Amino acid sequence: MYSFKNDYSEGCHPQILQLLSKYSLIQQKGYGEDDLSNKAKALIKQKIQSPNASIHFVSGGTQANIIVLAASLRPHESVVAARSGHICVHEAGAIEATGHKIEMVDTETGKLTPNHIQGIIDKFEDHHMTKPKMVYISNATELGTIYTKEELKNLYVFCKENKLYLYLDGARIGSALASRQNDISWEDLAQYTDVCYLGGTKNGALLGEAIVILHEDLKKDFLFHIKQRGALLAKGSLLGIQFYGLFSEDLFMSLARHANEMAYLMADSIQKKGYLMLTPVASNQIFPILPNDLIQKLLLDFDFYIWKKINAEQSAIRLVTSWATEEKFVRDFCNIIEGYDLM
Repeated sequence: MYSFKNDYSEGCHPQILQLLSKYSLIQQKGYGEDDLSNKAKALIKQKIQSPNASIHFVSGGTQANIIVLAASLRPHESVVAARSGHICVHEAGAIEATGHKIEMVDTETGKLTPNHIQGIIDKFEDHHMTKPKMVYISNATELGTIYTKEELKNLYVFCKENKLYLYLDGARIGSALASRQNDISWEDLAQYTDVCYLGGTKNGALLGEAIVILHEDLKKDFLFHIKQRGALLAKGSLLGIQFYGLFSEDLFMSLARHANEMAYLMADSIQKKGYLMLTPVASNQIFPILPNDLIQKLLLDFDFYIWKKINAEQSAIRLVTSWATEEKFVRDFCNIIEGYDLM
């Protein structure tokens, strides 16, 4: 049984494991103050061309989202997000547990536009309601779609005009930047967001995300928030070492490109058979619409999510490829689909 359920089923890339082993018995300063963590931060600043960025390593995406939102918002302030966004669907009410309301917007693509946000602003007009202060987006989104540079820039400009922070969840930022359709650069991330995080967990690291704070107002006392939320690891060097490995060469993007190429290979085969996609193919998550009996046949050998019922005969499934996905299993999956009408 081979899994296409997610992109974190494997441990980490061998180069990361080698680095962890290499430095395991070398004493390091605690709480992320070690030399390798500092080198990793310097590499990321260089990559995004933002020497004044403040960078912090934490263990996971939900942890990053909780800390960023709790640190950025006053008690009466809320965050705007697509209803399909990770903070709305897959974080067990973690954001609400910090005392902040999520204002959710329906969007077919998983992407937000200024018009979506304007509708929320118009709705919350006085002190009897929460005050929207932050906009949360993901790139790639939970539906596998990606933002264009123009879309990101328009969102950022709109947020500035309306005194909102723009926060980008980059759990799959590698896949987004490696997309065939992408025109966003690393520098654009720094220029058109106030805070974002770069996902390592889903892109070759054993675990870890790098929070990148660009807006000066959000930098103050951020370490206190990390500590208070239990995210300031004594062995913080274990996170820094991994990001040093991912960014010291082209490993981060190389792994993302592999994940995408495996998804494209799968998508091309599926679409050649005439099957439609629920959302456009852009990253390492694809959502083909298949006959239910074909889905049941595929489930005999492969693990994946049945995402949405389309009608009595068809459903959309979610397939996720990773930095470690083996082409052999992708082709085995495709062979079943290609031979379906011959059965």
